Amino acid sequence: MNQNSCAFTGHRSHKLPWRDNEDDLRCIALKKTLTEQITALAEAGVTDFFSGMAAGTDHYCAQIVLALREKNPTLKLHCVLPYKGQADKWSDSARETYHSILKQADSVEYVSRAYYDGYMIDRNHRLVDSAGLLLAVYSGARRSGTGATVNYARKTGREVIVIDPITRQSSERMGI
Repeated sequence: MNQNSCAFTGHRSHKLPWRDNEDDLRCIALKKTLTEQITALAEAGVTDFFSGMAAGTDHYCAQIVLALREKNPTLKLHCVLPYKGQADKWSDSARETYHSILKQADSVEYVSRAYYDGYMIDRNHRLVDSAGLLLAVYSGARRSGTGATVNYARKTGREVIVIDPITRQSSERMGI
């Protein structure tokens, strides 16, 4: 685990009120909040960022890191993918974003080459285990992959920053 590293987790597009409409003012506001938070982490010395590359929050955060990396080349984006065909059934635009991010990433790692039961849990654990901090866009939904990832991070003693996707309020560094 690298203390100067941060993993991302958060709700997928279809679980956010604006779904795939990134022109929605709420989505724009969330991206602004994420940019401010990721910028602050980078200024505090975080250099390595890990994304699981699910559509929605993971893509937003990865794109923000890539944009910040243009001014700060010490920043690195690492993509930890559950399996090789993760984006195969996504919309054309989501697949295009996914592949664009992967081409620019500093590293791409597959938890598995093929689909299997439990692949997402394994991917989420790998993300948390790789980083000293977890940045989560999380509404508090009890039964969600994001919730399980936040709980795992807390259980393993990671610092956790939770941002509510609607209010954009953050709970700073919970769990330590």
